[in-house]
Amino acid sequence: MKLVIIEGVGKKDTIKKYLGSDYEVVATKGHVRDLPQKSLGVNVKNNFECQYTIMPDKQDIVKMLKEKSAKADKIYLATDPDREGEAISWHLCNILGLDPSEKVRIEFNEITKNAINKGLEHPRAIDLNLVNAQQTRRVIDRLVGYRVSPKACKAISPNLSAGRVQSVALRLVVDRENEIRNFIPQEYWTMVASLSKGNSDIFKASLFKYKNKKIVPNSKDDVDRILNALDKDGYYVSNVKKSVSKVHASAPFTTSSMQQDALNKLGMTLKKVTACAQELYEGVTLGPEGKVALITYIRTDSVRVAPEAQKMAQDYILKNFGEKYLPATPNYYKVKASAQDAHEAIRPISLDRTPEMVKQYLSPDNYKLYKLIYNKFLASQMSEAIYDAVNVEIANGEYTFKCSGKTPVFDGFMKIYNANKKEKDKPETDEDEAESENNKLPSMKEGDQLVYHDMKTTQKFTKPAPRFTEASLVKEMEEKGIGRPATYTPTITLLASRKYVEKDGKYLKPTELGEKLIDFLIKGYEGLFNVNFTADMENKLDKIANEGLDYLAVMKKFNDYLEKLVGQPTEPEHTGIQCELCGHEMVKRVSKYGEFLACSNYPKCKNIKSIQKVVGKCPKCHSDVIERRSKNGKVFYGCSNYPKCDFISWEIPTGEICPKCGQYLTEKEVYGKLRIKCSNPNCNYTQTKSNEVDK
Repeated sequence: MKLVIIEGVGKKDTIKKYLGSDYEVVATKGHVRDLPQKSLGVNVKNNFECQYTIMPDKQDIVKMLKEKSAKADKIYLATDPDREGEAISWHLCNILGLDPSEKVRIEFNEITKNAINKGLEHPRAIDLNLVNAQQTRRVIDRLVGYRVSPKACKAISPNLSAGRVQSVALRLVVDRENEIRNFIPQEYWTMVASLSKGNSDIFKASLFKYKNKKIVPNSKDDVDRILNALDKDGYYVSNVKKSVSKVHASAPFTTSSMQQDALNKLGMTLKKVTACAQELYEGVTLGPEGKVALITYIRTDSVRVAPEAQKMAQDYILKNFGEKYLPATPNYYKVKASAQDAHEAIRPISLDRTPEMVKQYLSPDNYKLYKLIYNKFLASQMSEAIYDAVNVEIANGEYTFKCSGKTPVFDGFMKIYNANKKEKDKPETDEDEAESENNKLPSMKEGDQLVYHDMKTTQKFTKPAPRFTEASLVKEMEEKGIGRPATYTPTITLLASRKYVEKDGKYLKPTELGEKLIDFLIKGYEGLFNVNFTADMENKLDKIANEGLDYLAVMKKFNDYLEKLVGQPTEPEHTGIQCELCGHEMVKRVSKYGEFLACSNYPKCKNIKSIQKVVGKCPKCHSDVIERRSKNGKVFYGCSNYPKCDFISWEIPTGEICPKCGQYLTEKEVYGKLRIKCSNPNCNYTQTKSNEVDK
């Protein structure tokens, strides 16, 4: 029996169907080994040696893998074809006692019989460059989390997390919010004339120039002066430019462009897009045919198309649309210099499985996304769309108005691409209409006199750049070089789950907590949490993966810089408290979530305790009152003698008695001052004191 180990359990049945009875397929369900949860796990003084441990929720899976591996005649590691997948295979080699230099690794970009068989025919050794790149990212992210997060927790609030990529993405959102707050609108006016040629339909032309220089009126006085200078009978055509406009199809999808289109055109969330794409890649059940994968690997930054896929598209276009829809030479798209280009663009595996054919087997969201991917790829291989375009300038004295229009001559790729677009909205303004396809222009030539109907003047104000949506934030991260295809979704999802950002309609708005965190990070560690530094690190990781750059040197240089900013990690603080499990001393340690008590006999003894913040004495039983947190993260105060004593309060008890009714008093900081008030809701006693800490 041959054993094939994959990552995602969703594609298990799809792969097993193609392999037959001689193979058994098992899934790791992601990573099975990682750095420890409760300690740094990286020895920075010994070549960044990592203390990897089996993840707590993967103990049973590892046990199963060991049992099946012991019985297998041959083991193939078929984890995902990216750095994370390569690292998982490397970890499996260590766990299962396999030699990573032997040909144990297979990969395929799509889940088809041919692709899987090709992978089996060409097994290879583990690519240590890819593994080193993943390990470097993991170590650097761990160093940032464990060195900076505790300081943020101490300065702002417990359970905060500072991440190398996550915090820079958050900074983009916060910086945009600050731009919006600080933006000073500037007044301007548009002037749009409604004109016609003889008995033609009315068309619109917008004010463009004065004495051959561009003009934008910026006050009502400017508008009135221009109106007084215009002659209602003085509009004539001063220039006509006719041209043939050719529009080339855009490239097939990368991860980020797929996410952006699905968010913008289908209204899906980033998390939903990722989940649907994963299902389409792993396989969906197509009736009696069983589980079938519909698209290629979904984590890619390349627009490259495999030659066999290009031939498939050419044959399909020729058969279904005709020769004129097939370009004379195949369409090729330039891969960005920053792209890893490890995998081709996202595309359908077979064009014969049209969206309509499989619609009955797909969920509504899966169908919409598959149709988007299918049409995008097909359109990318089709001929250009051709238009007759005309740009007209209309003079009136020393003022010039302009309008434009275009007429479709040949739809080309737009025949299929239009199916991807939302139905065109009407132009928002008259000025937009003057330069849109909806502006139906009559045939005009220089010297033609035009009939004036009316003039619409509109006061406007400049607007700041809008808040980011999930789609525009993905685009910004990609353009700035922050993160990579596999990281966009988890990064943005994490910002929301940690309540650093919230949704305002479709837009992302930073929370007060998110703004406080960024303010803290910029003031103390601006050099670490900025776009350029983060993008440069991504480039270094790419060079480790692709060129074998010395990963230890990268980690050392980063760690040296981090220690200059943050300081060297401190030794555990002695407490004198005895561990009740083994008798050794409990020491104070710091994790990314803040301070806690841990047994000094770790790892033999794994006893840990949270550090309780005592704020006063209980009014009921005189035990300590400690700070606690609700399930929603809200701070409250309760008796340490719980459950024997049930005292709780949303505000801190002062230990003093109300002079009016005898109930206990509480205190709360409000706008920098301490407000003292009675805990009895029927008593109105209150006073305000200066906060001595702020003096």
